Parts: sequence; C-alpha cells; structure tokens
Amino acid sequence: MTRIFAWLIFGAAFVSCGRINKKAKETINEGGEAVGKTATEFFEGVSEGVDKTLQCTIVISQELLDKGLQTGKFSIVGDNAGGVNNVLVLYVIFDKDFKESVSVKSFDKTGLESGRTKLDIEGKSGEAKYYDFVFDKRTYIEAKSKITIE
Repeated sequence: MTRIFAWLIFGAAFVSCGRINKKAKETINEGGEAVGKTATEFFEGVSEGVDKTLQCTIVISQELLDKGLQTGKFSIVGDNAGGVNNVLVLYVIFDKDFKESVSVKSFDKTGLESGRTKLDIEGKSGEAKYYDFVFDKRTYIEAKSKITIE
C-alpha cells in the first residue's frame, strides 16, 4: 500500500512538473517575444530619428518647379574615384517635357558653399528617373547640408 501511495505521489509530481515546465516555457517564449518586439520598435525609432536628424535638405528653384521639375527620394554616396559623400543620387520627376542643364550646389550646415556641379537632364511629361550629380571628389556633403538645384 505504501508503494502504491508513493507511486501516486511520484506520478502526480511528474505530471505537475511537466505542466509547470510547459507553462514556464510558454511564459519565457511570451516574454521573449515581447522583448523582441520592444527592441525592434526601439531600434526602428532610433534609426528613423537618426535619418531625420542627419538628412540633408533639397531646395529646387521656383523656375525649375514652374518648368515641371520635381524631386523625390535621394541619397548621398561616394564615387569610384575616392570621393566620400560627394555624389547626390536624386530621383527627378517630370511633370512637363524638360531638357536643360541644371546646377546643383552643396552648402554645409553653417551655410558655406562646399561644392557645385552641373548636369544635363532630360525627360518627358510623366516620366521619372534617377540622376547622379557628381561633385569634385574633395566635396563632402555632410549631415544637415542644404542642396540647391537651379
């Protein structure tokens, strides 16, 4: 009788441990998911904040706007000749037929001009294209720069 009673206690403890173990795993998994989601949201927020803080400003002249030119997404990259942050890759949108040489100037965050370049661009109404505006390799388009297109 004592053996049966011992086996019943052992069996109940074993089943109980299994349930506790399963519940512990579920709790840990739920906690891990919550931490993972929170960490992802935190890093996305930091990344977005950094992007907004470091982003340059593109200013297109009223004359070019009147001629149907608009800008979209852009990035700053280096060229293959050893330049660092000296190429403006700009998505240009054409609301009207356009064929002209445009001048692009870079100004640092204090307003000092740091570079300029020209490029012939062309597009039909309704088109959009990426253009690479390559500055001198010594031009460094830094964070919070202002870039004008005339």
